[in-house]
Parts: sequence; C-alpha cells; structure tokens
Amino acid sequence: MDNSEIIQALKDCDAVQFGDFTLASGQKSNFYINIKKASTDPKTLKIIADYITRLLPAVADLNAGGIIIGGVELGGVPIATAVSLSSQQPLLIIRKSEKEYGTKSRYVGELDPNKEIILMEDVTTSGGSVKKAIAALQEDGALIRKVITIVDRESGAAESLKELGVDLIPLVSSSELVNE
Repeated sequence: MDNSEIIQALKDCDAVQFGDFTLASGQKSNFYINIKKASTDPKTLKIIADYITRLLPAVADLNAGGIIIGGVELGGVPIATAVSLSSQQPLLIIRKSEKEYGTKSRYVGELDPNKEIILMEDVTTSGGSVKKAIAALQEDGALIRKVITIVDRESGAAESLKELGVDLIPLVSSSELVNE
C-alpha cells in the first residue's frame, strides 16, 4: 500500500524534528519523530487509523474468531483507539504495570485468549517497550503475532520482535521521513 499520504501528514503536523535528541532507548539521534503531534491531530490520526484499517485484512485473519486492537500506554493508546473506532474491532489498553487499586488489572478492556491481539505502536526503535507488553500479554495467555508501528526507526526493533515470533509492520520507516 502506498504510504505517501501518511508521510505527508506526518510532515504537515511537524512530527519530524531535527536537532540533538536522546531517545527512550537511550540512543542519540539527530532527528526525533514527535508522534504525539500526529496522535493528537485529528486529521493525521484519522489518516493513520484508516490506513491501518485497510491494512488489517492483509495482516490478520478477521474471520478466525476475530481480533483485538491493542495499545500500550501511552503512545499506543490514541492510535489503537482510533483504529478500533475505524475498524469496529474491540480495544485493549495495556498498562505498563498493574494498578495497585480497584481491580488491580493491567488491562482496560477484555483480554480474550481466543482472539489474536494486533498491537499498535507509535514509534519503534529497539522494540524494548513493546516487548515488555508482549511478555505480559503472553503470560496471560494472549496471542500476539503482529505489531503495527507508525514509524520504525530501523534500529533493531524488527529483529528483536522476530525473536519472539512477532512481526513488526511499519507504516513508514524513519529513512522515508528524513530522506524525502
């Protein structure tokens, strides 16, 4: 699928920034993908959600018991919510840790082990954040085979997730954003 509309939308909302940055992975970079600008801009978020919704039939068997759209707090939640609304698939929000009050749940929504969870991620670098969520989900019996990320920084996330048997599906690579 042609991702030029996403690339343009990310540039239009100023999600691509240049300077000296330290990433969540600890790596240094001369550019930063401020995806929060995209996930808080209704026009850009709709473009992303609609694109992912069109992509879903190619990456998941929508008829085999259904799927769940998952989002890891914080960055994955607006994306997953928008994709859930666009695709009409159920939403699961994965907290970074269990709550210490109320239900003490790590999840918002229903974790159904009979449905594959397609995780949404904003930006992947090494894959460390999403790997922790995958490990927690798998401990609770969930099936995760795909992570869809808006931007892959091409810094090892795909290889790292492959070790878990999970495919990373980037909508855009950082080289496409920075070099165009």
